[in-house]
Amino acid sequence: MTHIHDDPETFAQTALKGFCDLYPDHVRHVPDGAVRSTATPAGKVAVVIGGGSGHYPAFAGYVGPGGADAVVAGDIFASPSTQAIARVGKLADRGGGIVFGYGNYAGDVLNFGAACERLGDHGIDARNLIVTDDIASADPEAHHQRRGVAGDVVVFKIAGAAAEAGHDIDGVMRLAEHANRRTLSFGVAFDGCTLPGAREPLFHVEKGRVGVGLGIHGEPGIDEIDALPAADLAALLVDRLLAERPEGWSGRAAVILNGLGATKYEELFVLWTHVSDRLRKEGIDLVAPICGEFVTSLDMAGCSLTVCFLDDELEPLWQAPTDTPALRKGVIEPRGAAEPLPATVEEIAPLPEASAASRDDAGRVLQMLRDMDAALADAEHALGQLDAIAGDGDHGRGMRRGSAAALAAAEDAASAGAGVRSLLARAADSWADRAGGTSGAIWGLILRGLSDGLSDDTGLSRTGVAEGARIARDRVERLGGAKPGDKTLVDALVPLVETLRQATEDGAEAAEIWRRAADAATDAARETAPMRPRLGRARPLAERSIGHADPGAVSLAMCARVIADRLAGSPGAEAERTLVSDAIAD
Repeated sequence: MTHIHDDPETFAQTALKGFCDLYPDHVRHVPDGAVRSTATPAGKVAVVIGGGSGHYPAFAGYVGPGGADAVVAGDIFASPSTQAIARVGKLADRGGGIVFGYGNYAGDVLNFGAACERLGDHGIDARNLIVTDDIASADPEAHHQRRGVAGDVVVFKIAGAAAEAGHDIDGVMRLAEHANRRTLSFGVAFDGCTLPGAREPLFHVEKGRVGVGLGIHGEPGIDEIDALPAADLAALLVDRLLAERPEGWSGRAAVILNGLGATKYEELFVLWTHVSDRLRKEGIDLVAPICGEFVTSLDMAGCSLTVCFLDDELEPLWQAPTDTPALRKGVIEPRGAAEPLPATVEEIAPLPEASAASRDDAGRVLQMLRDMDAALADAEHALGQLDAIAGDGDHGRGMRRGSAAALAAAEDAASAGAGVRSLLARAADSWADRAGGTSGAIWGLILRGLSDGLSDDTGLSRTGVAEGARIARDRVERLGGAKPGDKTLVDALVPLVETLRQATEDGAEAAEIWRRAADAATDAARETAPMRPRLGRARPLAERSIGHADPGAVSLAMCARVIADRLAGSPGAEAERTLVSDAIAD
């Protein structure tokens, strides 16, 4: 349990400030992240790493010479927002382009991908380096679908060393992706972790049992076995990884034995004696192995083993000097202080002038956002329960935080005379920025897409809403990679958008259009229950998910119903509550 905190909502931000205050020789605090405090040469490729908080020393602990140039940090187990990633990326950029490194989680893929596109629009070459080392999360032939866990440390270290050596962005990406393909991890848990402010862990492991193949966002393992003596546990970890050793490998390896937050170093040292013995008996030369806490999961009890199968290109980069708060190798020549940071990286664009009709429609959209916020606050616990079946249980909290932030931004915009397009765009950015994670990224894309179909000159139109919904669907599918049948929000989004289009072409009134769309989304959300997830955190726990509707599809259908009710003149939350309770009971 996390015993020391103020408001749990601000835990991650406060912890980041404390970290930066303790390590001023390495980092400077910036909104949603930290950048190097030492000088970096012009033209160098910037390596910017990040993801959700709760994993210290990942990710902030790896910023410094020979390591990352900056970190961008989301809330606990939640991706940072697109806006935050782009902002920190701009601060780190030295003209050589940016390599964004992160683990393979849906929210990170969406937000970092969208940030790369946004930076590209400003002439900055930004690339995605996605770590996929967790062998428990997908088979070898689906390596690209694997999660990123403690292998992040190896891949980020090699990317940082390549950038420090002066490789251009193509060279940094090639070497880092090569390291990712040759890096594997496997972990076990003895008990789950507890979110700040929560009374119970996200999952329990029965006494005398071990969870196998855990996730680092509080996901339970894919299996449970009886507890093992240290020697047998070492055999389990080592043998699973060596089963995928590459052909023609030299036999030299970088190895990390990683504690997940509540496993004592002495326990890890005991385990290491057996791990190293078994590796050496397999004829493996250990190159600068490390043991300790490197990628944690709050207070999770457990450990993981990572092996990078080195070659002549990777070994010098693994061994290259680095000086970061959590990882030091060799000797780094003294560096001067970095240049002062700009006072601001991005400014909120002034609101364009809006017609009276568009301002009136902005008021109507504002009321819908109020209704959505109330419905999602009411359903927060139930959506969290549904998400916890095969995920980390944070969907309800994320949706509530996102909708509240969107509502606050919309109210500010309405007070300033915003038209409907600008009001919805401001709401979109605030939802994504505050909610973080997968749902925050998706809802930012949805509301932004809807706004792009509208106008501050002419206000709402049925064809504009249908077109905005199409734009939103296309962006979510392109950046997230999900398709119908993957058991995600997309399963409800696609029929919702298609129904909006068809009902609009039929000439139906707005209330009827949204009634049909809400019905289609609701039916589709319920139809996700028997599906097997093919993407996201729930995929490794597919069996637990079967029989339960996808939380993202359920919350999308809820929000569509809220809009339909408002347009019909009968706002209320009973239908939304029924949908969620039915989804949990299924």
